[in-house]
Amino acid sequence: MNNVRTVSDTKRAFYTFHTRPINTIYRRVVEELMVEMHLLSVNVDFSYNPIYALGVVTAFERFMQGYQPERDKESIFNALCQAVEGDPKRYRQDAERLGLFAKNASTPELMAWLRGETHKEEVGDLQQQILEAIAHNPNFKYSRLFAIGVFGLLELSDPALVKDEKQRVEALKTIAATLNISEDKLNKDLELYRANVDKMEQALATIADMLSADRKKRQQQTPDKGIAVTTPDTDDPSQAPGSPHDKASFGS
Repeated sequence: MNNVRTVSDTKRAFYTFHTRPINTIYRRVVEELMVEMHLLSVNVDFSYNPIYALGVVTAFERFMQGYQPERDKESIFNALCQAVEGDPKRYRQDAERLGLFAKNASTPELMAWLRGETHKEEVGDLQQQILEAIAHNPNFKYSRLFAIGVFGLLELSDPALVKDEKQRVEALKTIAATLNISEDKLNKDLELYRANVDKMEQALATIADMLSADRKKRQQQTPDKGIAVTTPDTDDPSQAPGSPHDKASFGS
């Protein structure tokens, strides 16, 4: 009988690949993303596809914005992929190629490509993966990360469209029908995603304001006698007093 990896196994693997502590504010985001990727990786119906890869990369970059030290971000991303037995280079490369294609395509062109009606040589292999893994697969395993990938495609293709509720809903309806996935689930997951992105951005803005106010207060309280002033590391949000690290998370 095959032993299925547990969440604990994946977490242990992650901290084997990434040995540095996770910044407090972002720890919940990293662990929720890790658990979601784990649950998908052990599901018999799950299969990797480029839209899912774009969703993973997009979610990671959005929710890890402002992370310090910056040099640790790539190590964390690589560890997330490796912990679920994935190839971080493949995730990055597929997301980059698919994202570049979407950025240079109009929304109608993107839809036609997803339906397999048009072919682009530079991303032909990605198109085939999408059609085989999703549209032609009755057991396709849908996920929030996949939904984020779909949103990423639209956002790159037409940033103005995703800001217009009517156009966004109509485009998502067309994509859901094209890929044979639940329109209701897609919309609900993306509403939650967009709300959480807003929360994270608000939290980071609050932290930046607190750091700035704390720095000014210290400067005002220190006599001007050539004494060096020690202030919190403005590059590390976790040093901010009362950091609102529970205001946003990946999944809730």
